[in-house]
Parts: sequence; structure tokens; C-alpha cells
Amino acid sequence: MDQQSEKYEDKADVIDNEIRKRYYKWHLHAIAWFDFDDVAQIIRAHIFKKWDQWDQGRPLEPWVNKIISNQLKNILRNNYSNFARPCLNCEHNQSREQADGQLAALCAFTPSGLQCNECDLFAKWQKTKKNAYDVKMPLSLEFHAYAQNTNPSDHFDISRATSTLHSKMMQVLTPRHFFVYKMLFVDGISEEEVARILGYKSNEKGRKAGYKQIKNLKNQYKNMAKKIINKEDIFYE
Repeated sequence: MDQQSEKYEDKADVIDNEIRKRYYKWHLHAIAWFDFDDVAQIIRAHIFKKWDQWDQGRPLEPWVNKIISNQLKNILRNNYSNFARPCLNCEHNQSREQADGQLAALCAFTPSGLQCNECDLFAKWQKTKKNAYDVKMPLSLEFHAYAQNTNPSDHFDISRATSTLHSKMMQVLTPRHFFVYKMLFVDGISEEEVARILGYKSNEKGRKAGYKQIKNLKNQYKNMAKKIINKEDIFYE
């Protein structure tokens, strides 16, 4: 098929795969009626709308991922930041958790010591955005971190993903290169020590031995790792 004639439908599987990779980063569960399937549909619609802007002489994935990132930020902003009360980021916010687990909304600025319309910013929010906030936030924003951190389905196993990446790097690198890769990225050996083990020297005054060689090797390994991550979904294996 001529690449220039490729349509959205031709790349739907690729697009869905790139969207699915972002699932583990989605933690907006405070909105009961808005889950990641809704997010994915919004992103698909946006990609479809902008399809003619993709330069088909270039890889699709980077272009798609830029749109995905921007849309995730927009959705989070529109459903959280735009409606959250100003107290959350205010220097006078004195909120603290009480013994019963509820959050005491306290303020160091207002005469009453409460987060209320004695503050002009709060009063404006209450008048213009509180109703929208109440509709969009069945779960209090302050407890979002708790909900996020106690839902096991929100997280991927970073240790397993890292182990998978190391295994795949071992498959594509020569034994000598994997030996160097393992020292740098698995064993955590310093660059100076790795250079010493490899017998590197420096002809430049003031430069550490093997400075350029180690830098080039690290860049080479990082680029190879990026290709593996972009090509293979190691987070879900």
C-alpha cells in the first residue's frame, strides 16, 4: 500500500496500542462516570480529526504520542484544575487530616480560620465554579492521592518491566556489550570504574579516563532500549 494513501483505519491498531500504553498513567478515578475508555475515545477522535496533519513520510508513533500526551493534560486540566477550589495551591492552606479520617479545610488567612467565602478567591470560586466542581467531583480531590495509591490496577510492575528490558537488551547486544551495559545500568558501577575495568584512557587534559567512550556507549544503549520500549509493550508482558 502506498504510505501516502494510508487512512486512519489502516493504522487503528497501532493507534490503539499506543493509547493502551498510557493506561497505567491514568489515575483520574475521582470522576465516577469518566474512565479510561472514555479518555481513549476522546483521543481517537482527536487523532482522527487531525489525521491530515500527519506527515506520512515520518513515523506515526511519535506524532500520535504527542497528541496523546497533550490530550491527557487537557482532560486532567479540564476536569480537575479548572474546577478545584483555589485553596488547594494556596500558601495559606492549613488543611490536615483529622482522627476520623476526614479532612479539616483550614485557612491561615480568613478570620474564622476556615476555607470559606471570607476569602475573595474562594468567594469567586464558590460563585462561578463550585457547582461544576460538585458535579465533576463525587470524590474529594484531597483524597485523590489516597484513591490513586490504593488501587492496585492503576500500577504496572516496574521491577518486572525493568527485568524484561534487561533480558531483551541481552538478546540484541554482543556478550561484551551486555557486560558493559550490565555494569552501567544493572549493577550501578560508576563510569570511572567501568572505564578502569575496560582499560580506557584519556588523552585530554582534565578529562576522566574513558569519558567519551563511556558517554557514547551509554547513548548507544539508551537508544537501543528506547527502540525496544517503543516496539514491544514490555509493561504488559
